[in-house]
Order: sequence, then C-alpha cells, then structure tokens
Amino acid sequence: MIQRSGEVVIRMLENVQQRTIEPLIKATIALGTMVYTDEYAIYNPFQDWGYAHKTVCHGVGEYARDEDGDGFCEVHVNTME
Repeated sequence: MIQRSGEVVIRMLENVQQRTIEPLIKATIALGTMVYTDEYAIYNPFQDWGYAHKTVCHGVGEYARDEDGDGFCEVHVNTME
C-alpha cells in the first residue's frame, strides 16, 4: 500500500484472500479514506468495510482516469508501480 504522499506499507501475507487482507487494511487505512485499486475481486468489499473506493480496469486497457476533465488522472494505481 502507498499513500499518495509517498508513505509505503509493505507486509508479507500468507495468501491473497479477503479474510487475510481485511485486518491489515483496517489496521492501516483510516475509515472513510478513498482507496484506489484495480478491479481484482479481492477489493470488492472495500465499501462494505467503510472505505470510499474507485477502480481502474486493467483488463480493458484502463490504467488511469480523469474524472473531472482537468487533465489530471485522479484514479490510478500506478504510484506503487
């Protein structure tokens, strides 16, 4: 995980499942925070867990999206890459 300001949190997990990431997400990210991810199904419950959530769909070639027309792509997950 990386904050847009640059702070990074890296954890080695036993597996990549919702029940494995949920405690880490809740311990690391403040409720109500806007979280940006790709459309991997593991992230589907973010809104149910109390987070605002926007996605990009790499499967259809979407890697960034300018939602307000200002020329800046607000929705992307490329910071970590």
